[in-house]
Amino acid sequence: MALKGEEAVNGNLGPATEAKTILLTTYKRDGTPVGTPVSIAFDGHRAFFRSYDKAWKTKRLRNNPRVEFAASTLRGKPKGPPIQARATLLDDGQARVAAKALARRHRVLQGVLVPMAHRLRRYQTMHYELSPDPGPAAKAT
Repeated sequence: MALKGEEAVNGNLGPATEAKTILLTTYKRDGTPVGTPVSIAFDGHRAFFRSYDKAWKTKRLRNNPRVEFAASTLRGKPKGPPIQARATLLDDGQARVAAKALARRHRVLQGVLVPMAHRLRRYQTMHYELSPDPGPAAKAT
């Protein structure tokens, strides 16, 4: 559950402030949507998720940072209306803020298991920030 202050600050992210998992929809070059459930965490008014360098969603985000997301179950069944947003890749300092927020909110999964799996498989962990975006989601930038 989100904190009261967090709800007020993240009001523009809708029901996602209450969710631990969101269905993140990224877009292929031809505009085909692809939904993937991801863990979400907050630090103040900022929303974060992570992936790894070789994931297809990371490749799609490089081509088109516009996304849609909605609060969802762990398996990706949407529990609310989709919100259009932009996913921004974070640099080292900001990525540490995102990693700490994810580890705080998802102690076992994002605090231990995912980082360990990325290290063992020699993946580079990529942290992203979600920002509400009123523009059309499937339109390339």
